[in-house]
Amino acid sequence: MLVTGLVRGCEDPSPDASPATVAADAAADDAKAGRAAEGSAAGPRGSNVIDLPPLTVRSAAPAPTPATGTPASEPAPAAQQAGAQRGAVLALPPSPAKKLAIPAITVESPVMGLGLDGHGRLTAPPVNNPRIVGWYRNGPAPGERGTALVVGHRDTRTGPAIFLNLNALKPGDKVDVVRADRRTAVFTVDKVRTYKKEDFPDAEVYGHTGRPELRLLTCGGSFDKKTGYAANVVVFAHLTDVRQV
Repeated sequence: MLVTGLVRGCEDPSPDASPATVAADAAADDAKAGRAAEGSAAGPRGSNVIDLPPLTVRSAAPAPTPATGTPASEPAPAAQQAGAQRGAVLALPPSPAKKLAIPAITVESPVMGLGLDGHGRLTAPPVNNPRIVGWYRNGPAPGERGTALVVGHRDTRTGPAIFLNLNALKPGDKVDVVRADRRTAVFTVDKVRTYKKEDFPDAEVYGHTGRPELRLLTCGGSFDKKTGYAANVVVFAHLTDVRQV
């Protein structure tokens, strides 16, 4: 699945840049929903669109490199097999995200699936429900090998929203995502960064790292009534445990 576009804050006005281009299947599925979401927005603090920066999102990991050094007809030594198991990447099969919990900032939220509108822009959770977050359903699921994207508003026209304190997270904090398959993917925060829009590092935020990772995104920086937020807050985390619900 390919996605290209421009990154913007969760409550910015419509961009002046050219609309993004997306794979036809994603655009066809989400155009109607995206237009409806846009229609409910009103003014800079009511925008319901978050555009993705120029990037490539792939739900599948790169093909594994064939093993060398041990003939196919001979089993690997026991020590080598044990080492391979210890070095294996913890990963889960695809399954939709249903609930998000971040104990360190007292966040518990249902998760809705997000797609792209007819212009290839990632839609945001509805502004009339500031306590819900959205997961980009055409990308990797949380816990699946790849980079899963979760976005939420920092505030709305009615006041604070679910990700108001996202920038307060610290390395080592936990993020739990309950999935439809009744597994909880447990992520550990690696770092939290705030990037100005013009300096947003697409590859670092969205690039495939070879393991299951999670990005939590919201608005950040200064706010201007005409131009919206000046930056984006990004939480980087990776999968460290799996629990059965």
